[in-house]
Amino acid sequence: MDLDLDDSTREFQREVREFLASNVPAEPLPSMDTAEGFEAHRAWERTLADARLSVVSWDREYGGREASLLEWVLFEQEYYAAGAPGRVSQNGIFLLAPTLFEHGTPEQLARIMPRMARADDIWAQAWSEPEAGSDLAGIRSTARRADGGWVLSGQKTWSSRAAFADWAFGLFRSDPEAERHRGLTYLMFPLNADGVTVRPIPQLDGEPGFAEIFLDDVFVPDSDVIGAPNEGWRVAMSTSSNERGLSLRSPGRFSATAQRLIDLWTAGEDTGTAARDAVVDAWIGSEAYRLHTFGTVTRLNEGGKLGAESSITKVYWSELDIAMHETALDLLGAEAEQESRWTDGYLFSLSGPIYAGTNEIQRNIIAERLLGLPRGGGR
Repeated sequence: MDLDLDDSTREFQREVREFLASNVPAEPLPSMDTAEGFEAHRAWERTLADARLSVVSWDREYGGREASLLEWVLFEQEYYAAGAPGRVSQNGIFLLAPTLFEHGTPEQLARIMPRMARADDIWAQAWSEPEAGSDLAGIRSTARRADGGWVLSGQKTWSSRAAFADWAFGLFRSDPEAERHRGLTYLMFPLNADGVTVRPIPQLDGEPGFAEIFLDDVFVPDSDVIGAPNEGWRVAMSTSSNERGLSLRSPGRFSATAQRLIDLWTAGEDTGTAARDAVVDAWIGSEAYRLHTFGTVTRLNEGGKLGAESSITKVYWSELDIAMHETALDLLGAEAEQESRWTDGYLFSLSGPIYAGTNEIQRNIIAERLLGLPRGGGR
């Protein structure tokens, strides 16, 4: 891979850096898991959209600027380095959008993408169910054929952003007689539709980062099906590859955390070689992930696709995130209670090995699909 940047890429990076320096709020926004914070983050997304920086890699007709994958990675690097607000629209722009670009119709793209780019519609991910988490093929919520569309029934849980979001996307079983990975349809639905009930789930801090969604005969038109009916599993795999791989956890996030960790260690007292080595390991780990991402960008630019290898990426970044935050808490010691950014980050990092498919499931995928090992049998 070539890490030398041409003049136009350097100019793009400079523009992003200057915009963020002038526009990132001086004080952190309220938590996006509150009604006030959610709307504050929505307003920030519109500030980005006004500068065509909310979705830089998209086509201009949808609100982007047709930036290359390399430019997108550099944008993310600058974004996290500037300490910019979290992306309240990330479920849409990082998960649903790549799926729509691959499987959506021209009508869906024209209708959905500009509103997503401006955060007019913020999306919740409605995949998991009480009996189907990492085992996504075990879903029981149904989609029943109706005149001009589908009728949805069932329950989704751990739906991120659903407490305040506008729309949701998820899988539904449309052919109950089909095999587990067949007979599924990928659908979108508004969260204010008749028959939809959203019940927020408070986290440890009392804020509803997730919600349960109950669907009681909710009508969805055919125009809100992504891909072909009963072919939802194939469509969903493109979403999960993006969630586990390139888009959801860009290297800029970990590079910025590693730099904050270095700054924390530098400003503190000498705590011995173990702490120093842990900080160095964090920097090495974040740098390795950054270079790996450049390699992924090179492969995608040459026509490759994200596949089962995204499971390796997911295990790596989720465990790196925990390790960096644990090191920070070790350095802070008793003062950790006063450093909410590190403690909040640590609590969130603990969810990394669970969401986007548990790391245990990812290791099974790595073993079976990448290493060719036989499926494990129970005793």
